[in-house]
Amino acid sequence: MNSAHQHPPMRAEATAASSGGIPAQAPTAQAPEGFVTRIVGAVAFAHLLNDLIQSILPSIFPLLKSQYALSFGQIGWIALVYQVTASLLQPWIGLYTDKHPKPLLLPMGMVVTLVGVGMLSMANTYPMLLVAAALVGVGSSTFHPEASRVARMASGGRFGTAQSTFQVGGNTGSAIGPLLAAAIIAPLGQSAVAWFMAFALLAIFVLARVTGWRLRHAPARAMAGAQQRGNGLQGSDIVRAVVVVSILMFAKFVYIAAITNYFTFYLMQRFGLQLADAQLYLFIFLAAVAAGTFAGGPVGDRIGRKAVIWVSFLGVAPFALMLPYANLFWTAVLAIAIGLVMSSAFAALVVYAQEAVPGRVGMVSGVMFGLMFGIGGVAAAGIGHLADTHGIVWVYRLCSFLPLLGLATAFLPATRRGG
Repeated sequence: MNSAHQHPPMRAEATAASSGGIPAQAPTAQAPEGFVTRIVGAVAFAHLLNDLIQSILPSIFPLLKSQYALSFGQIGWIALVYQVTASLLQPWIGLYTDKHPKPLLLPMGMVVTLVGVGMLSMANTYPMLLVAAALVGVGSSTFHPEASRVARMASGGRFGTAQSTFQVGGNTGSAIGPLLAAAIIAPLGQSAVAWFMAFALLAIFVLARVTGWRLRHAPARAMAGAQQRGNGLQGSDIVRAVVVVSILMFAKFVYIAAITNYFTFYLMQRFGLQLADAQLYLFIFLAAVAAGTFAGGPVGDRIGRKAVIWVSFLGVAPFALMLPYANLFWTAVLAIAIGLVMSSAFAALVVYAQEAVPGRVGMVSGVMFGLMFGIGGVAAAGIGHLADTHGIVWVYRLCSFLPLLGLATAFLPATRRGG
């Protein structure tokens, strides 16, 4: 690979690590320290499949509500069970697998998702729906920390590029899932959920191949990771980094949640748009988010994580402050700019946190993908309450100040890999 000449010590260690049953020439031939495109692409594709499956549950809430005469409270319990298992479990699973590596957890977790989807398609009681939601959520919790770990292993040092590629896969799946649910489940009913088991089976096959690669390359990668473990932050710097990253992630997820969940209502109320037209503007914004997420990783690899974070938050602040006062044309332009610039920080924040706390890739990934997404969901509910009491336009004026929390970036300590 193109970076093979940059890390001769790692190559020597990889060759030495191959004495435990792996042919001595295999690591050299595979160049494990290079960017392994097929593996990064595979985990990104698996992320697409996973998040596609995850997105069908909320998409069919109206169907389940009418079919089983559920109350909004009962729907809320299904959502809570799913949210707890899909989001809040992730940091704990990541922490455990940091200490006790479980490479087979990737395909096995997707097997749990497969069972959950099958149960969801045939559930005929409310308790069965709760169990199915929990199984689908557990499958997601096992996927994200481990898949993010493999993406980092295969990055060859281009951590931001690998992380952004991985994340764009999930964004794509989340966008496709509701469309497929509308096309397949809405006309055919609950039993049609079983068709999504095919996506889970495909993901199991892909993740089994990824796990095979990981098992072959784990000794060399583990030794390289151990060599870098002392390069993280220490003592109070770790606490400061965690607090600042949490503030930045909070600002990002709350602001993005405000647009993702309520942009159509904002456009319909402020400009009198029809629902279909408002949804088109939302799609444009989400496409900009995906593009910004993908671009942010490689840029961070070139100019540094902190630089991307600075640009992402403070660069977007003027656009966010202008948005509530713009006409329809400039609202569209500003929404595209906000989606592109603000989303570029995600990969940089994840990689910065992984570098700040080396040896805890799973835990950090679990916090970023799980806990913070969960907080974003809670924030969305809070935004909805504020919109009920103060109006959606007022909410957008309030949220326009959130990117200014990016000033907290000044307190991020630099990591030895360039921050």
